[in-house]
Amino acid sequence: MIRLHHIPASRSFRTLWLLTEMALECQIIPYSITDGSLRAPEYLAKSLAGRVPALDIDGITLFESGAILEYLCETRPENGLGRFAGDPERGKFLEWLHFSETQAHLIANLNLQHLFLKDASLASPTVLKIETARLTGTLKAMERALGEQDWLLASGFSAVDTMMGYNLFASRYYVRMENFPTLQAYCNRITQRPAYQAARARDGQQKFFRKDFYEVPNG
Repeated sequence: MIRLHHIPASRSFRTLWLLTEMALECQIIPYSITDGSLRAPEYLAKSLAGRVPALDIDGITLFESGAILEYLCETRPENGLGRFAGDPERGKFLEWLHFSETQAHLIANLNLQHLFLKDASLASPTVLKIETARLTGTLKAMERALGEQDWLLASGFSAVDTMMGYNLFASRYYVRMENFPTLQAYCNRITQRPAYQAARARDGQQKFFRKDFYEVPNG
């Protein structure tokens, strides 16, 4: 049995969506970011930094969503979602895989400032402005790069698109996505995929965002 250690609306959704695209059944083991379960010794034995996702599969446990993606694609190549050495799109595949983590890091910084400080007065307006601008820059880059393509790779949908299942839907809490029509159309294509819909139905209720949008404060 494949077991996914998961928090709703987090980076572990990437893995849930990819597993669903591959028609791989998994048991979801739920965690909370606030109850200390991620810091328990038994979980730290699975994920060194105490983060989700972690995936129990094939007799091993993997952590880091990008590493899990590469493992799943390499061990289940029949799904056609990876691009391997010798494939002309291998370079682009790797670029988007790592770009997604650059972007997710910016979202994590904004999450910390907006959502997770016990004393909201400790949030830094300067940091919020800088990180929002940097996130906006990555979205502008994606808007240009997608152009007329439906998916991140010219050949069609691939595993790297699942890495955006978290990023683009978290970004909308911090950046006005209506300014990015190409990305909006891309998000619409994502949400129309049956596997995405099935994964979202299993994802669980997000408990991070308490507002529809977080403005950059003055100051």
